[in-house]
Amino acid sequence: MKNRFMARAIELSIEGVQSGRGGPFGAVIVKDGEILGEGANQVTSTKDPTAHAEMLAIRMACAKLGSFELKNCELYTSCEPCPMCLGAIYWARLARVYFANTAEDAAKLGFDDSLIYNELRQAHANRRIPVIQMMREEALAGFHAWEAKPNKILY
Repeated sequence: MKNRFMARAIELSIEGVQSGRGGPFGAVIVKDGEILGEGANQVTSTKDPTAHAEMLAIRMACAKLGSFELKNCELYTSCEPCPMCLGAIYWARLARVYFANTAEDAAKLGFDDSLIYNELRQAHANRRIPVIQMMREEALAGFHAWEAKPNKILY
């Protein structure tokens, strides 16, 4: 059963390349044996750096379920997720991730995520793209409004 879902993710990765939509990445999200969402990388065709296969599959599955959580869902992806996709996977609360190609396999083709992982370990000011904090006191007003909101939905 699981091989069928990984085979679909791999098929999406190949179709994406052949169609010219994007890089060699495909993903499907499954719950109770049913595919709820799928995606193939569309970064270059949509001019959207977040249009990774996993992100597109997560968006589709969330829309189908009408929820921002994908509890009890599994992700099958043709390649080990990048840091952005991994963050989204955790935010969506997926139960499990299966991957085929490794990050090292992707790096050999120029899809190297190690820079991002290394940057995250750096102090804000030492990153290639400096991250500079400002106006914290003013911004805390948004957090105070959230704290005071009686009907907030935690995520």
